[in-house]
Amino acid sequence: MRRCNVCGKDKRDHKFKHEYKKTCLKCETIWWRQLLRKMVQERRLTPVERLANRSGYMGSAFLMVSPYLLPYEGVGAYTYLVGAVLSMPQVWVAKQWNIVALNFNLLVGYGIYIYTAL
Repeated sequence: MRRCNVCGKDKRDHKFKHEYKKTCLKCETIWWRQLLRKMVQERRLTPVERLANRSGYMGSAFLMVSPYLLPYEGVGAYTYLVGAVLSMPQVWVAKQWNIVALNFNLLVGYGIYIYTAL
């Protein structure tokens, strides 16, 4: 038994579209509510998208810290490279090609910087 979030009545589980729905089928069949439901796509993230998101957040953190670490014997350059590598999967999965190009530019630029510093 679950409670519908629209009508507030307790109903059996088969009266709902699936286990995550909070609105019963009767309340959902109102024409304007059906229209609103069709306009919103229900989906969950795939494991690849979840992993890419998490690595992207970590890469963004490295990119945010890097400018402050540049004066300390070039540690910032290494954190820039790590940040670019970690944030690449997130933007690749999201198909944000301009950010992919920006990260690739970051990798090439700081790779050359580290190579010439050695």
